[in-house]
Amino acid sequence: MLESYLTLKAEYEIIPMELKDCVEVSLLHSERFARMWDETEFQSLLTQGTTFGFVARQTNAILKKALPGFVLARHMAGEGEILTIAVNAKLGRSGLGWRLMQAALRETRNRGGESMFLEVDGSNQPALGLYRKLGFETVGERKAYYVSDNGTKSTALVMRRVLR
Repeated sequence: MLESYLTLKAEYEIIPMELKDCVEVSLLHSERFARMWDETEFQSLLTQGTTFGFVARQTNAILKKALPGFVLARHMAGEGEILTIAVNAKLGRSGLGWRLMQAALRETRNRGGESMFLEVDGSNQPALGLYRKLGFETVGERKAYYVSDNGTKSTALVMRRVLR
């Protein structure tokens, strides 16, 4: 019996983000991005009627674990935008980013969105791979947009996916 718990494959549900999630969301964001957003920034965004998000929660965890992932997006005038997305570094390539993005794309479509935009560091190959698999195409660049902790600058790619 104990052996089955030790080899248990994690199962996740994707659920709407709530204000009470903002502390955990901010913590995960700080682990994944050089310029973190604090809890109040997430709360401010989430209370806007055009903004929505989803969090991943492990449904079969014995002990409460850190937030596995989240996505925050907005919809306005027929267009959606991914504001930020993060998945715990230990869960990379697990399919969690895919599921979070699918939830955001579906919600944008449900709100009448015809396209979804996002911005990504051009050197972030794992993210680029995910976005391209999801059907996003590069439609613009912002040179020297991102600045890393060591002062290195990189290009932001603006990507779009048609939803209809």
